[in-house]
Amino acid sequence: MSEPLLQIGGLKVSYGGIQAVKGVDLEVRPGELVALIGANGAGKTTTLKAITGSLAYAGGDVKYDGKSIQGAGSHVLVGRGLAMVPEGRGVFARMSITENLLMGAYIRNDRAGIQQDIDKMFGIFPRLKERADQLAGTMSGGEQQMLAMARALMSRPRLLLLDEPSMGLSPIMVQKIFEVVRTVSAQGVTILLVEQNARLALQAANRGYVMDSGQITLTGDAKEMLNDPKVRAAYLGE
Repeated sequence: MSEPLLQIGGLKVSYGGIQAVKGVDLEVRPGELVALIGANGAGKTTTLKAITGSLAYAGGDVKYDGKSIQGAGSHVLVGRGLAMVPEGRGVFARMSITENLLMGAYIRNDRAGIQQDIDKMFGIFPRLKERADQLAGTMSGGEQQMLAMARALMSRPRLLLLDEPSMGLSPIMVQKIFEVVRTVSAQGVTILLVEQNARLALQAANRGYVMDSGQITLTGDAKEMLNDPKVRAAYLGE
């Protein structure tokens, strides 16, 4: 079995004296799509922020590609192949779609390759191609989510962290976003998906983790978790 691309051991993160993440262990192997599900406030986004270095951690370690990344800046991590699509999308509102995509490739200088990847993104996200010159801030929430994902993929990541990609979107747009998540996974990008829509997340994933009050309470094969009575009762509304 291959070594984990992402390995979290005993991770602890505190906010103003309150421990939000309490000794989390989690791993993602190359080529996997792993879902991290749980209620609001469970500590899922905090975990992602700790991985990317935007939050310091009080204990434990995060290893990426076998090496500790504690204290590494986000720009360093992007250069090493780790990209994140944050909750709330964070597109550059006053830039066009094409300019946003170019920003996603800021660590690269292979002009021909960048153009090829823009064309590839327009193939995955046809709606972005139709609006290539439109300002990102004038697009719908779903279109902005597509752009945020495409922009992250422009750095050619080995590991993509997705934080609540379906939040605030219409049911039709949610289905489209998850189709794209599956497509990107099938193309070989390793994905850690944080998502409140537990059913869709587990349907798309290979493995899943359940987080509750800052701790991992359950992990296993995603399809088996879909049929777990406790998961169904707590997270699938059954």
